[in-house]
Amino acid sequence: MNIIELDDVWKIYRIGEVEVPALKGLSLKIKPGEFLALMGPSGSGKSTALNMIGCLDIPTRGRVFLEGQDIAALTELELSRIRGKKIGFVFQSHNLYPTLTALENVQLPMRIHEFSEAEIWDRSEELLQLVGLSGRANHYPSQLSGGQSQRVAIARALSTNPLLILADEPTGNLDTEAGKEVLDIFTELNAKNVTIAMITHDEKIAGRANKTVRMIDGKLAS
Repeated sequence: MNIIELDDVWKIYRIGEVEVPALKGLSLKIKPGEFLALMGPSGSGKSTALNMIGCLDIPTRGRVFLEGQDIAALTELELSRIRGKKIGFVFQSHNLYPTLTALENVQLPMRIHEFSEAEIWDRSEELLQLVGLSGRANHYPSQLSGGQSQRVAIARALSTNPLLILADEPTGNLDTEAGKEVLDIFTELNAKNVTIAMITHDEKIAGRANKTVRMIDGKLAS
C-alpha cells in the first residue's frame, strides 16, 4: 500500500476576486522505502505539494490518501493526531524550541502522543546517538551549530517512528560540510527502509534520492 497518494489534486487560492491555481491536477504516489526528491523552480507548486503530502492542507479538488484513507473524511483533530504520529517534518529553519535542550526537543512529540516514560528516555537517547549528538543532549539550540540543530530536528522527526519523513530544503541554511552530514544521515536512514520525501531545487542534493519528480506550473513535468 502507498504511504501517500495524491489523486488529481488541485489547490486554488482566491486573492480578492481572482483565482490562483497553485496545483493543477497533481497525481503522485510515495511507496514504503522510497527516497523521493521533489524538484522544481520557484512558483512551481513544490511548497503547496509539500502541504498536501504532509496532510497539512485539504485540496480544492481531487483526493489525498494516507495509507489508503481519504484525509477529507477525517476531522481536524483526527488528522492532527494522525499527522503528528505518522509524518515527521524537517524544516529548513530547524524549528527547535529555544527553551528546551536537544534531548527535550526530541522527547516532545513522544510526550504529546503519550509514549511511556521509559520509551521516551530510551528512544530519545538512542536517536541523539544515531545523529551523532549524544554529547550535546543537554545543550540548548543557541549552543548548537546550524548543522547540529538540523540533526536534532531529524532525531525529533524520527521520535514517533513515523511512516514518512518530509524534509523541506533541509540543507538550505547550512554550509557545504554540514549539509553533507545531514544528507548522509538521510541516506543511512533510507538504507534502513525509512521513507523520505525531500523538496529541493538543487540537482546535486536530489541525486541522493532514489526517485526524482519534477514540477512546473503546478503539475508534474512531462
